Amino acid sequence: MPDNAQQFASDNYSGICPEAWAAMAEANLGHQRAYGDDEWTARAADHFRRLFETDCEVFFAFNGTAANSLALASLCQSYHSVICSETAHVETDECGAPEFFSNGSKLLPARTDNGKLTPQAIRDVALKRQDIHYPKPRVVTLTQATEVGTVYRPEEVRAISQTCEELGLHLHMDGARFSNACAFLGCSPAELTWKAGVDVLCFGGTKNGMAVGEAIIFFDKGLAEDFDYRCKQAGQLASKMRYLSAPWVGILQDDAWLKYANHANHCAQLLATLVSDVPGVSLMFPVEANGVFLQLSEPAIAALTARGWRFYTFIGAGGARFMCSWDTDEARVRQLAADIREVMGA
Repeated sequence: MPDNAQQFASDNYSGICPEAWAAMAEANLGHQRAYGDDEWTARAADHFRRLFETDCEVFFAFNGTAANSLALASLCQSYHSVICSETAHVETDECGAPEFFSNGSKLLPARTDNGKLTPQAIRDVALKRQDIHYPKPRVVTLTQATEVGTVYRPEEVRAISQTCEELGLHLHMDGARFSNACAFLGCSPAELTWKAGVDVLCFGGTKNGMAVGEAIIFFDKGLAEDFDYRCKQAGQLASKMRYLSAPWVGILQDDAWLKYANHANHCAQLLATLVSDVPGVSLMFPVEANGVFLQLSEPAIAALTARGWRFYTFIGAGGARFMCSWDTDEARVRQLAADIREVMGA
C-alpha cells in the first residue's frame, strides 16, 4: 500500500481542501499588517459572527491543545477545577497542557453515557466535596462531537448549561469536530452553542480541511478580557496571522465547512453499513459523526495492519477506530470494508 494512500487512523491525515488552499494563496499576494491586524483576520472574525448570529470575540490559535488549554485557563484560577468526561481529549491527550496553562487547575473526570456527560454526573463531581481543601469546580468542558463519535443534542447541552448555572460553573466546548456535529444534527452553530448556554467554543479547522488552525470563540465577551495577552504569552500569536485566518474565510464563506463535514459523516455511515452484517463485527458506539468504532477480533486487527491499513486501537482489546475525512474516497471505504469482511472470515 503506498505511503500516501488514504488511511482511517485520523482525520488529521488528510490534506488541505481547495477552498482553504485558494484563500491562503490569495492572502499571499502582497503585504498585510502583522499580528492579526490584517484584513483576512477581520474578515474571518466577521464570518464567525455571521455564522453564529451574534457579536462574539474570536481568536486564532495554531492547534487544538493550545485552544482548549488557553480557553480553560481563561475561565478559572489555579485553585479551581475543570469537570470533564473520563474520555475527554483534555484529560487523556493533551499532556497536562490545561493544567500547565492554568497554573494548576485540576481536571476532574466524570462518568459518561456513550462518551457524553450528563447533568447528574456533573452534579456528582461538583458536589462531592465543597471544603477548602478540595479544588473548587469552576468549569465544565464538553467535546462535540465526543471522543467516541457521539453527538450532544441541543437539549442535552441546554440541560448541562442549566446545571452549570445552578452550580456557578462556566461551560466550555471542545469543538475539534464541531462541524461534524452540526452536519449530523442539521442544527445551526448558534443552536448548538450560545443559544444552549455555551460560554466558549474551540472550533476545529484542522480536522475539516485546513492545514493548521483553530478558532476560540467567546460568546460571553466579558470572559475574553486580556485573552490576546494570554495567546501572546503562550506563543500562539502568529506574526503572519493571515495564514491562520484566511483559510477560515475560504471554508466559511460558501459553507464548505459543512459540505465537507457532511461528506465525512456520510463515509462513516457507509463503512458502518457495509460491515453491519459481518459475523463477529459490532459497533462499540453509535455512528453519529465521522468516526466508526468497531469491535473486531485481535487476529483480524493484526491482519488489517499487515495489509497496510492504519487505524487506532486505544479503546480496549479488539476495539478499532476508523476516522473518515473531508476528502475520503468512497472507493477506499468499500476497499476497507471488504478487507474487514475477509479478515473476519466472513
